Amino acid sequence: MTDPVISLLRDLVATDSVNPSLVPGAAGERQIADAIAGHLRGIGMDVQVQDAAPGRPNVVGVLEGTEPGRTIMLCGHTDTVGVAGMTAPFDPVIRDGRMYGRGAQDMKGGVAAMIDAVRIARERGFRRGRILIAAVADEEYASLGADALVRDWKADRAIVTEPTELKIGIGHKGFAWATVDTKGRAAHGSRPADGRDAIMRMGRVLSRLEQLDRDLQSRRPHPLLGTGSLHASIIEGGRELSSYPDRCRLQLERRTVPGESVATFGREMDAILSTLRSEDPELEASVELMFSRPPYEVSHDDDLPRALSAAAATAGVATSTTGMSFWTDAAILGQAGIPSVLFGPGGAGLHSTEEYVVLADVISCRDTLTQFVLNSL
Repeated sequence: MTDPVISLLRDLVATDSVNPSLVPGAAGERQIADAIAGHLRGIGMDVQVQDAAPGRPNVVGVLEGTEPGRTIMLCGHTDTVGVAGMTAPFDPVIRDGRMYGRGAQDMKGGVAAMIDAVRIARERGFRRGRILIAAVADEEYASLGADALVRDWKADRAIVTEPTELKIGIGHKGFAWATVDTKGRAAHGSRPADGRDAIMRMGRVLSRLEQLDRDLQSRRPHPLLGTGSLHASIIEGGRELSSYPDRCRLQLERRTVPGESVATFGREMDAILSTLRSEDPELEASVELMFSRPPYEVSHDDDLPRALSAAAATAGVATSTTGMSFWTDAAILGQAGIPSVLFGPGGAGLHSTEEYVVLADVISCRDTLTQFVLNSL
């Protein structure tokens, strides 16, 4: 007989939930939200559907105990990245102890595990406190779902079931996006005295950014997260081969660690452009900060990682604490005053053309979460 958590995972992977902010016209989270809401009702939870944006629902399941106690939130996102290059992204295939399909690792394996943990906890006599299941939209783009969630819901602690290979993630990097524009003067390519090359001027900016990145990566690393970094993501400019380009635009990303912020990045960019203008007063260049999310680290005084580690040991799961390089909704929960850690199954291929999750890890994750809920409430 197939374990219920694997059956649930198969249903989730089979449901197209590609984020429409990433892929215009994509399915979004409505269908998977309806499926999760129905499943949560079936295991005895009260369900509320919350629109993070039109057609972009969160699903929150609530299981109330009969005695007072802590509120525990188990949180995961329902959206996925796109499926370009995949042959059958929504046809979950099990092979060699793995389930393949878009979202299997990122992060429907974790979502299935947290939902099924509540089913088992209820069957084992859950009675004290409250459990929240939060299945949120849009983590892969702007985290509209998590932003909406924390406006209406609070908890004493949370576990975000992102893929961590059954390690306890106690922190992760943040990021900031910026756009740099350089201006030139259009002219025929045969008349250099009339033209000003915006792309060549962007080259100066790129050179300074490369120097900054080398400096960032040479600094003393954070014990778990390493150093900050930056990279040039997208560049475009010019209009035709035989013309001096009058414009060039660069989009870049800065990854931040605790102690750094979007303000840090802003000061770095201002310093670079200020230096370049002092070297060439005719340089026309500007920077605009587009979007950012902060790094996150659970308080060293919080007992949440230790409690989760104890639950894992009781469930027979070996674990350890670690830091994660990627950003997650845990930062939004943490900023809202909900101490949070990451804990989810292992696998490979997130955001690639072949993605899978390890099924034994999904079961181990579910069993650990079950034990944590029963220990904590």
